[in-house]
Amino acid sequence: MSANALSGAIVAITGGTGSFGSTMVRHALESGAERVNILSRDETKQDDMRRRFNDERLRFFIGDVRDRESLWPALRGVDFLFHAAALKQVPSCEFFPEQAVMTNVMGSRNVMLAASQSGVKSMVCLSTDKAVYPINAMGMTKALMEKTAQAFARANGESSMTVSMTRYGNVMYSRGSVIPMFVRQVKAGEPLTVTEPLMTRYLMSLADSVRLVEYAFTHAVAGDLFVQKAPASTIEVLARAVASLFGNDDPQIRVIGARHAEKMHETLLGAEEFVKAEDQGDYFRVPLDARGLQYERYLSEGNAKKIDESYTSENTRRMDIGQTKELLLTLPQIRAELEEWSA
Repeated sequence: MSANALSGAIVAITGGTGSFGSTMVRHALESGAERVNILSRDETKQDDMRRRFNDERLRFFIGDVRDRESLWPALRGVDFLFHAAALKQVPSCEFFPEQAVMTNVMGSRNVMLAASQSGVKSMVCLSTDKAVYPINAMGMTKALMEKTAQAFARANGESSMTVSMTRYGNVMYSRGSVIPMFVRQVKAGEPLTVTEPLMTRYLMSLADSVRLVEYAFTHAVAGDLFVQKAPASTIEVLARAVASLFGNDDPQIRVIGARHAEKMHETLLGAEEFVKAEDQGDYFRVPLDARGLQYERYLSEGNAKKIDESYTSENTRRMDIGQTKELLLTLPQIRAELEEWSA
């Protein structure tokens, strides 16, 4: 989405006080949005955001995606909707999977239905690499959220609202990211705790996440899925890169082992998706499978392409310590930490 596309538009963000939401809010305001509606459950975070931005174009709505009635005020008159509200922490979803279902699946359906009935033009749903071949409850519910969005697109071809999805891997310095922990540990002179040294993770910035949403808003056909091509590093390389930025080129590494339901490598596109993905330069687009239930029509047809490889953090471009340091230095949070450290 160009600045012109947002200029004068009314934007809504569910889960708008989180890391993704805050970044989208800043971008929308800087792009000239007429109004930005924030829907979330946390009044304290809303008050913090109100004071931090101090912009009269922001409107705050207390509500929960589980409660469809609470959505109407925030979606009235909205042009573009970014759906980021979710339970995102893997361990909490493992212990309370029914809560993850109610928020990530049923809550997302509520948002889609309310947005469609409110006249929203385009809705982008935030998903995750964990939705691909999911092994944990968080990933499973996000996968079902994607299926719900695709089913909506398939069943509502006449709808004036375009529903699409974006998948992210590890977003640097988002809430729950390991990088702030590494920064705290190296500044305190503590060992850096890593799960498994050879575990790989995509490295995307919050700015990258905004660009991916922009791309989806302006290029999506109903039911599309978009991922951004991104580099990756091992967890050990990431830890050593952070330490090196703060003057420690030989940090002590303490291996603690993988956590609940944690994968060795992130997968942004499964093999079955990758085989039909369109390479659009910086992004991959996976179009909706719009076939109906008349399976007998497809008994003699298939996809001639070979299904043999996924798009993962193991086979994407791998960065060394020097390259990872350069990428980290593009993050405003890292630069601020370094300035404070050297003061």
